[in-house]
Amino acid sequence: MTHPAQRIPPLPKDEWTDAARDVFAFWGEPNAREEGSKTSILPVMGQHPGLGMAYNHWGKQLLLANTLSTRHLELLILRIAWRVQSAYEWHHHVGYALNCGITLEEIAAVKTYPAGHDWAEDDAAVLTTVDELLTTNTVSDATWAVLEWLFEVRQRMDLVFTVGHYVMTSWALSAFGVPVEPWADQIGFDLRTRSGKVPQRTLKPGEGDGWADGRD
Repeated sequence: MTHPAQRIPPLPKDEWTDAARDVFAFWGEPNAREEGSKTSILPVMGQHPGLGMAYNHWGKQLLLANTLSTRHLELLILRIAWRVQSAYEWHHHVGYALNCGITLEEIAAVKTYPAGHDWAEDDAAVLTTVDELLTTNTVSDATWAVLEWLFEVRQRMDLVFTVGHYVMTSWALSAFGVPVEPWADQIGFDLRTRSGKVPQRTLKPGEGDGWADGRD
């Protein structure tokens, strides 16, 4: 899949308002209020601060306060990233997945689901839900019955809303032409980095004091 050049650029510094700086600094990135965010997405969201802050709060709820386990959350996002070919989400969430104990072999198998790996029933239910929502815009009765057996009601609600959120985010990144950060050792869909190194675990925004380390 080809992606457009960046259609919505970062907000120019001479247009930074207090509201835009709030968007940049929301995740606690050091010096973001004064210097801007080093991410690719937040400087773009600064173009529309009201939307940017609403997006930040919603995203933080689903990323850091999700009732799904971190493993299920990361498998879900990786499957979406592969299905909709979001290079940005794939790059970042490979590192997050490694950090929560998902192996490179499992990450590779996310692309070939349901073939290529002997998934546990709960993992398979999450991945199947992603595929059904993307393909049919709903969840089948058979899959929902499995979800009812495995997950309590808040987890089922988070599962469906999280799929929608990351599809929406992937659409926005693609349509706006937001690139992976230029400083990043980008992880491709083949799980090879630009430098040839093995992908390494990374912390999510706000996940520990050192989450921004290595993002210079």
